Amino acid sequence: MKKGMVCALGLMVFGMMVLGTGPAWAMSGIGVGPITSWDQTLTCTKIYCPRFVVLTNMGGQAVLDKETGLVWEQSPSTNGYNWNAAQVQCFMLTKGGRFGWRLPTIQELSSLMDPTRSNPALPPGHPFSNVQNDLYWSATSVDSDPAWANLINMGDHTFGPQEKTHPDGGYKWCVRGGQGVDAQ
Repeated sequence: MKKGMVCALGLMVFGMMVLGTGPAWAMSGIGVGPITSWDQTLTCTKIYCPRFVVLTNMGGQAVLDKETGLVWEQSPSTNGYNWNAAQVQCFMLTKGGRFGWRLPTIQELSSLMDPTRSNPALPPGHPFSNVQNDLYWSATSVDSDPAWANLINMGDHTFGPQEKTHPDGGYKWCVRGGQGVDAQ
C-alpha cells in the first residue's frame, strides 16, 4: 500500500512537471526559465537593463518585465483617450500577433517606475519607446466613486484620480499577464 502511494505521488509530480503546473514560466525571447521570486530586484545601468527583455517571438512589439512577469507594449500609445476608450483599445489590441491585452492596475503600472528618475520615470536602459511624460490610465477605479479611475504621471511619479469620461484624459499602456483584479 505504501509503495503504491509513493508511486502514485511520483507520477503526479512527474505529470505536473510535464504539464507545466509548477513554478511560473515566462518566455523571455532568449529562452524559457522560471520566475523564481517576486522580491527580486534586477539592477539597471545607464545603457542596459537586464530586467526587461524585448520579445523576439512577438516581433519586438512586447517587452517582458522579468521582475514582475508582466508583458508590456514596447511602444505605448501616443494618443489620449477617455478611460472606456482606453479599455476597449487594449481589449482590441493585437501586438506581436496576440490578443489578451488589458489596462494595467495602478500597482502594475507603478511597478515600471524608478523613483530616482523622471521624464520619463523609468529605469535607465529600459527598452520602451514613445513613453510620454504625462498621465497613463490604470484599470483601478476609485473606491469611493467608481466613475473615477486612477492615473500615473510617467514624467514625475505623481498619481491621482480623474473622471473616466474625461476626453483625452490619459494615455494607455497595455499589458498581458498578471491578475488584473480590478473590474474592467
